[in-house]
Amino acid sequence: MGNKETKRFNVAVLGAAGGIGQPLSLLLATSPYVQRLHVYDVVPVVNGVGVDLSHINTPVQCKGFAGDLKDAEASAKTLREALAGSDVVVIPAGVPRKPGMTRADLFNVNAGIVAGLVEGIADACPKAMVCIISNPVNATVPIAAEVLKKKGCYDPKRLFGVSTLDVVRARKFIAEKAQIDPEDLDITVIGGHSGVTILPLLSQTSPKVELSDEEIEALTSRIQNAGTEVVEAKAGGGSATLSMAYAGYRFATSVMAALSGKSGIVECAYVPSDLTDLSFFASKVELGPEGAKSIVPFKDLSKFETEKLENEVKVELAKNIKQGVEFVANL
Repeated sequence: MGNKETKRFNVAVLGAAGGIGQPLSLLLATSPYVQRLHVYDVVPVVNGVGVDLSHINTPVQCKGFAGDLKDAEASAKTLREALAGSDVVVIPAGVPRKPGMTRADLFNVNAGIVAGLVEGIADACPKAMVCIISNPVNATVPIAAEVLKKKGCYDPKRLFGVSTLDVVRARKFIAEKAQIDPEDLDITVIGGHSGVTILPLLSQTSPKVELSDEEIEALTSRIQNAGTEVVEAKAGGGSATLSMAYAGYRFATSVMAALSGKSGIVECAYVPSDLTDLSFFASKVELGPEGAKSIVPFKDLSKFETEKLENEVKVELAKNIKQGVEFVANL
């Protein structure tokens, strides 16, 4: 072939025994960019997940690490062992949203989980790229930032909220309507990663898809509420796990491709940002060997998008960010 071998990286998945964690780990175990895959969780089955993955005939070395809910010190030690030497850490840990569960309920459980895991990252692999899937992402990413600041190893270029699923859904839904291949469609999704904070820029699709005002409104609403669509369709049996695992894998792959030296890699992500007056914001980000190389400004918005951004996205997102920052301040 003559091509030099793809550079491979050490990856850790935290919360690897869950509904997102298992399929995400499966996909990563098949990745040409992964050298070593450590899967961590606080349930013993994760050891079996590691063994199961280790039987797949790829060069990836897989190992499970089980924390102990009854022994915080032992759990923290195991977490550090799982994280040691990691280049990329993906965090789907936490509880999924169930029918009738408010975002406040979700926050109260997952905030503490994410804070503890990020402390482990600060201790074991402070230079790793940190990709957060745990909901509510709008608040858990600011939590991670504050924990890393407290630990003295915060690098805003290395912290990402994985909002890729919003882009994946937008491409799928609009491509179906336009009857084109979703892979041929480019859509920017800005704002945050829940409900009204998700703002797909349907006026700026490439190639251009002509949509009526009614279609834009309906599609925007569907993309914003797609998570609820899955929760309801699973009738209490889970949330968006498979599509989120795919989206998480896709984003982690882009991060690793950029780490390996590939240029021109752009993904939407929820990151520390100066595009607006908010400290965190989702937009297109150019990835590089050091993480976020640059935040890509979005183009002029339509009247509909401008109103949504000012009246809904920013208002809700400001509350979410504040909630995350205050959580760590009160630890």
